[in-house]
Amino acid sequence: MTDAASSSVPLRAALYLRVSTARQAEHDVSIPDQRKQGEAYCAARGYQLVETFVDAGASATNDRRPEFQKLIEAGTAKPAPFEVVVVHSFSRFFRDHFELEFYVRKLAKNGIRLVSITQEMGDDPMHVMMRQIMALFDEYQSKENAKHVLRALKENARQGFWNGSLPPIGYRVVAAEQRGAKIKKKLEIDPLHAETVRLAFRLALAGDGTSGPMGVKAITKYLNERRIFTRDGGRWGIGTVHRMLTRQTYIGRHEFNKRSKSKALKPADEVIPVAVPPIIDQATFDAVQARMKARNPKVTPPQVVGGPTLLTGLIHCAKCGGAMTIRTGKGGRYRYYTCSTKARQGPTACSGMTVPMEKLDTLVAKHLEGRLLDPARLEQVLAAVLDRRQERTERRREHIAELNKRATETELRLKRLYDAIESGVADLDDPDLKERIASLKAIRDQSRADADRASAMLESAGQKAITAPMLAKFAQTARQRIRLPGGGYRRDHLRALAQRVEVSDGEVRIMGSKSDLLRTLASGGSGTSPGTVPSFVPKWRRGWDSNPR
Repeated sequence: MTDAASSSVPLRAALYLRVSTARQAEHDVSIPDQRKQGEAYCAARGYQLVETFVDAGASATNDRRPEFQKLIEAGTAKPAPFEVVVVHSFSRFFRDHFELEFYVRKLAKNGIRLVSITQEMGDDPMHVMMRQIMALFDEYQSKENAKHVLRALKENARQGFWNGSLPPIGYRVVAAEQRGAKIKKKLEIDPLHAETVRLAFRLALAGDGTSGPMGVKAITKYLNERRIFTRDGGRWGIGTVHRMLTRQTYIGRHEFNKRSKSKALKPADEVIPVAVPPIIDQATFDAVQARMKARNPKVTPPQVVGGPTLLTGLIHCAKCGGAMTIRTGKGGRYRYYTCSTKARQGPTACSGMTVPMEKLDTLVAKHLEGRLLDPARLEQVLAAVLDRRQERTERRREHIAELNKRATETELRLKRLYDAIESGVADLDDPDLKERIASLKAIRDQSRADADRASAMLESAGQKAITAPMLAKFAQTARQRIRLPGGGYRRDHLRALAQRVEVSDGEVRIMGSKSDLLRTLASGGSGTSPGTVPSFVPKWRRGWDSNPR
């Protein structure tokens, strides 16, 4: 690439400016100073400054910087709007040596150079190495600075002072004392928003007087409907309310340095407790935590699964695929399963069935008792699954045998090499021989490790053999347990046998999983512990979360 001084057309340059914090902008190399030096540098070399990118308050340890991304996007476009990127120093561009070299090469592929005002480098191998060494020192200095800053913040927290982040809702930051030029700060209760916190805990524990205890969603709705705004005047969200109800800061115990940058919990000995004025008493906080834990869907099933009816959550309309829900008549004396689509949108959406609940419950339970819970029928249903399981087990055993064979053969090869060395036929100092021995050891060790891992998987996946007496005992026990003394049916045992029931005109289809049935049978009547069945298995939707898109 020719220099601008020897070319009739000046090189086009882009200027990249960055500081990490507002404080650095005041005491280190400020944005105006970097801009001034960059413009002077371009003018002295005859560069045509065509664009300037500024990231104020952005760390150079990663590429999550808006203006930096715009620079890279422009620099990799064809044709690029500039040929040179000018920075005050390479640390302004990146403080990670790997990332620096990655983006330098990415720009270079499009014919763009990165030049530093204070660290001028050429393109020869020596200068490239010097740039990489300087980048390593920049990265080291950045990590050391972070370590010292964290140490200072932890000590500040130990002394009971606030470290400058946004305080939790219900608190505000106030000056506590002055030490030299620094003003130490603490938290105090914000009377206005502290009352909102207390209200949320009251609603979670006792409701608003017209209802029972509220969940997070109901509290969120309550606050928004009554125009009780957040600290910045916005609307409440479920996540914000949940964090408020579970935050220990409100009982006077704030925890600093609890999570890493990746949001992972740190060891307990690294967490610094900070005393703050409590807003909620311990008994109220504990009661709300216990209630929220009891309402957790991982512990307590939703009513569609845990309700009082036998087929809720299983039964669907065969015409539209929608769930069938309970409808009542004559003041609740009669109960029906009816298509929810028809109930919500009318008969034009679906002309679905309405079936008496007791009649359908009896029909499904009797069919399972008479057809599925017959030992001969169970053996027929499970035959294909058992055959596939046996075939899979045999394949795994063959794979383990092959791995053990490879390890044994490799061990024999190593022994022959050692014998050759002992007899003087081979020289241990031969580099090729050393490499060969190391390669054989690696193959042997990897084969043994793979065999051990496959054996452990086979052992953990192994299930006891399904015999005819076991089938007969399971069928008899299931028939007994599916019935209740009062004449009803046990919903949990039915769910171990069937996972979906579809109703159409003149036909009821009962569907289940052979694999689930086999697991229930092999575990002695349950998928978890003998004698019980799983009462709640959530049906997760595919995608980002459980909500339909």
